[in-house]
Amino acid sequence: MDTPHHSVLLEKGERRDSIVAEKLESRSSTPSLTSEPFIQSVQGSNNRCASCKFDEHFLGPRALDRHSKWPMMLRIHGSCLPDLILPLIVVGSWTTGVCLFSRHVHDLAIKSTLLTVLGFVVALSLSVRSTTAYERYMEGRRAWTTLMTTSHHLARNIWINVKEREGQEKDDLLAKITALNLIVAFARALKHRLRFEPYTHYNDIRDLVKHLNTFAREATELEPDRDEAHKKSFWKSYGEYLGVSFAMSNPRKMIKRAEHPLGNLPLEILNHLAVYIHDVIDEDRLNPPPYQANVLSATLTLNEILETTDRILNTPLPLAYSIAISQLTWVYILILPFQLYESLGFITIPGTLRREIPFPTPTPMYSPNPQR
Repeated sequence: MDTPHHSVLLEKGERRDSIVAEKLESRSSTPSLTSEPFIQSVQGSNNRCASCKFDEHFLGPRALDRHSKWPMMLRIHGSCLPDLILPLIVVGSWTTGVCLFSRHVHDLAIKSTLLTVLGFVVALSLSVRSTTAYERYMEGRRAWTTLMTTSHHLARNIWINVKEREGQEKDDLLAKITALNLIVAFARALKHRLRFEPYTHYNDIRDLVKHLNTFAREATELEPDRDEAHKKSFWKSYGEYLGVSFAMSNPRKMIKRAEHPLGNLPLEILNHLAVYIHDVIDEDRLNPPPYQANVLSATLTLNEILETTDRILNTPLPLAYSIAISQLTWVYILILPFQLYESLGFITIPGTLRREIPFPTPTPMYSPNPQR
């Protein structure tokens, strides 16, 4: 037999179902004030050129949900092989010239003492750089994992623990959906900020923040031709792909050329989310107090994640140290043929090339062709 409490719960459930049904029916006739975070925009996906599809196999990090049957040593996507093509050509030509000159003109062979000493210094420098790079990678990975956990926790608290007011269930439900959209928008805006993309016209974030009053949205509307000046030529695109330093553009070029204030979009989104949470608490719709503490703590954690990722992005390896490592590596590689020719002869050429592979040219912290 149904109890009065059970009847009240059923009545509230039917009322909520009717509100959701009305919302879905009205969506087809009237524009929605909120965006859909779970429906990805596919606008322009059918207009992708064949070259763009070809680039997906070689540019940017490989998607974790994709499986490759190629052996690890034969994989190109995600490797440093494109950056090594030109250095290998230079080193191969240099080594061939040294071997031919030593064979037909004058023997340039020297003792291997210098190779041992300089090799130790190069190995020590590269080990320090590799350790630092791995620490930065793990710190960024931990920050992104914390972002996922905090977003799930905050979204669950808002959706379940925030109560709807009597007679205003529809407005409160729309406000909760908007808050969930802001959580998704924060993560995507943080991604674009780390890629030095300060505007709001990108497909994955445009519909989530177009209703917010932010500096980035205003700059996007006032600068309609912002992308025209950044189109790359054929030679520049392939120069960046091959790691040619003269072809590399400043990743902050778009920010420096902005004509209007760009603000900090993730922080502004977090401000809008904090205003909603404070309104809910002031209206006594989020009880008991431990729920309030959890939600406020989650917003503080999101702010800390923003600060952590900014610190990782803007604190690279010291420039003098990177220059010293590059110079030591090149000196080691260029004097290597003189020390190997006496014992290896013309086998010095493949031996030097093989020795060059573990020492890729240092690349910039920001990839010019990130995968969205």
